[in-house]
Amino acid sequence: MVEHMPMTAVLLKVDPERVADCLQELHAKLGSAKGETVLDFSSVQRVDAKAIRAMEELAGLADAKGVKIGLCGVNVEIYKVLKLVRLAPRFSFVA
Repeated sequence: MVEHMPMTAVLLKVDPERVADCLQELHAKLGSAKGETVLDFSSVQRVDAKAIRAMEELAGLADAKGVKIGLCGVNVEIYKVLKLVRLAPRFSFVA
């Protein structure tokens, strides 16, 4: 008999004025997360170096915990930055 863990998807809207802070708050909560967390980037127009560092840390913790992080509403410019810093493959992109 195979036991399946319940998958829970959580959708969190990212505040464009506080991208890094929102990601760090999620980092603190990720320890108890199960399944997938989807971050809504639809209102975020750009990311700075602090946000990129927070995304790197979040991706590392998610990998360690076996939690998937999805990003939805990512604009082309942000996607290009994530691709350039080699973070794009560490997230799934949701339509």
